[in-house]
Amino acid sequence: MNNGLFITDFDGTLLRSDGTLAQRDLDALEDLNRCGIKTAVATGRSLYSFRGSPGVDLPVDYIIFTTGAGAITQTEGKLLYSCNLSTEMVARALIFFKQSAFDFMLHYPVPENHHFFYRQASGNNADFKTRLDRYRQFGKPLNSVSADGFREASQFLAVVPETETDDALAMVRSALPELSVIHTTSPLDHRSTWIELFHPDVSKSSTAAWLAAELDINQTKTMAVGNDYNDIDLLEWAAKSFVVENAPQDLKARFQTVASNNDGGVADAIAQWIKK
Repeated sequence: MNNGLFITDFDGTLLRSDGTLAQRDLDALEDLNRCGIKTAVATGRSLYSFRGSPGVDLPVDYIIFTTGAGAITQTEGKLLYSCNLSTEMVARALIFFKQSAFDFMLHYPVPENHHFFYRQASGNNADFKTRLDRYRQFGKPLNSVSADGFREASQFLAVVPETETDDALAMVRSALPELSVIHTTSPLDHRSTWIELFHPDVSKSSTAAWLAAELDINQTKTMAVGNDYNDIDLLEWAAKSFVVENAPQDLKARFQTVASNNDGGVADAIAQWIKK
């Protein structure tokens, strides 16, 4: 049996606000490797987005991406796990979204899920437009595809203003209770809410549990660090959990807090875990 499994979120946790990585955090990850502890990043980013980030050469063993819809080995880039929405799930969710006022994107199956279809129903969703502009070469208008052109998909992603978060979440969960609905603060404007819909088996914690089982690591030897709402299930699953200082106040009230993402919070969490 391996010595343990450490999992950290990426944006806002390991990645600093200026888009760089702290040497102190990198050294702490190397320390875990020397201790025989397996390490992973669990990110909401697609594999394409992560590979274009400073984390592409991180000294970790595994990358859990798209909030758990896929997992790869870090060194070889071998796809170990994927879980996509079925054709039936896509069709049902599309009916809801087409009848709604949500601005949303529908992403291709893992691992090509940086490609997507989109519909912007409103005219003033700046965060949605920013995301669309950033990845426009991979996007197609939803109305450019015939009704039978949709098969499996990795996820739906709707962007809503922060003031509409609670109502929007309630509406989506009521209409599509069979899907995994996860929300997070936009990494672009840091205010808007991204509502993501996945296969019911998809979450950071479910893929972390799958990975731990594959590695023969008991859950009691797991630890996680995060900073936002899409990390909650992972933080609840891990035997020991921390949030960084820049996390929302309600998360800091629930989980032990370490320094911010800009001040070596991941290294602080690792030090406390190893010490115990």
